[in-house]
Amino acid sequence: MTFGSLNFDSFVRLGETLGELEVSIGPAARPIIAEVRTRLSEAVALQKKGDTPGAIDIIRGAMQRLAALASNLDPAEALLMRILSDQFSNALQIGDKHSAKNAINIMRHKAGDPKDEPNSDW
Repeated sequence: MTFGSLNFDSFVRLGETLGELEVSIGPAARPIIAEVRTRLSEAVALQKKGDTPGAIDIIRGAMQRLAALASNLDPAEALLMRILSDQFSNALQIGDKHSAKNAINIMRHKAGDPKDEPNSDW
């Protein structure tokens, strides 16, 4: 699979919407959400340097970190986040950009952003 056409701006927007999640969960989530935001920014920077597989690995880790945060609060929510993280990772590995985009949209909704990712060429 070629990753060159993936639009990593979606991950910047996902990081921006995590503030709603922080408000919902409370101050205990602040350091984890800050870490996830940093990791998503690192992934975008890495992708811009041409290391898209490395960027995807960073994103996968960030999504797993969000799932771990959810597990401390709500086991059902944690399971959903793990499933979404796995769906996202698996979709990218097989080149299914549509499914990857759907997983990101659900994550964004869970983080408080009601809008879907705009139709753009991933």
